[in-house]
Amino acid sequence: MPVPITPAGYTKIVDEYNWLIMRERPRITAEVGWAASLGDRSENSEYIYGKQRLREIDRRLRFLKGRLDVVQPVDPTEFTGEVALFGATVEIEDDEGMKQTWTVRGEDEVDLDAGVVSCVSPMGRALLGKRPGDEVTFQTPGGKREITIVAVRFPQK
Repeated sequence: MPVPITPAGYTKIVDEYNWLIMRERPRITAEVGWAASLGDRSENSEYIYGKQRLREIDRRLRFLKGRLDVVQPVDPTEFTGEVALFGATVEIEDDEGMKQTWTVRGEDEVDLDAGVVSCVSPMGRALLGKRPGDEVTFQTPGGKREITIVAVRFPQK
């Protein structure tokens, strides 16, 4: 099943993958080669650290490649209306009158400090398909949370 991601999120993954393949991995490989030429590798910290960094890079490349195989870019600027869909920015209000604004995006794009929640998180799933005036209940680590949808908007092209 494809995993939605915004075009910007997709580009970010592709850019990181390309940077690791074309820049970072060759640079570290060269450093490891230089360190290996110094002789005894067992006590050569540059060599040991470089090999460790190469393993980390290769692990990250495998992860990014796996993500690129399953994500499907969805452009939220193509959506309009008042129903919260992928990419929507949703203004909510809790029962104490506190308002918050959240944007529903893919799981690779979560940034709670910037108000971006995953479409597969409890809150994200609860917001999808709702419209202003709808009351929503979802489970959080702190217990059930009840909110009211105040507004739904989509980014402009």
